[in-house]
Amino acid sequence: MAGLTDLQGHDLQVYSAPWCGDCRRLERWLAENQVAYTKVDIEAVPGAAERLERETGKRAIPFILVDGTRWVRGYHRELPSRFDPDLLLKEILGD
Repeated sequence: MAGLTDLQGHDLQVYSAPWCGDCRRLERWLAENQVAYTKVDIEAVPGAAERLERETGKRAIPFILVDGTRWVRGYHRELPSRFDPDLLLKEILGD
């Protein structure tokens, strides 16, 4: 199974906003696990929200842009906890 070390070498951009609870949860997990990422605040970065919606068809956050080419949800609305680290790793790594 994929692990945190498999994320090394990937460029992760987390599209988020300060008021988003799911965003804070994802960013806290990334920080706790020392996963490097760039935060893209959709309210502060011009065009970020529009890009997210145009490329994903969604207006939801957080979303992670992996290596500048592929979008992955940073939340799991179908789960009671709304977040599963193992599922997230699997989705980021395309397993």
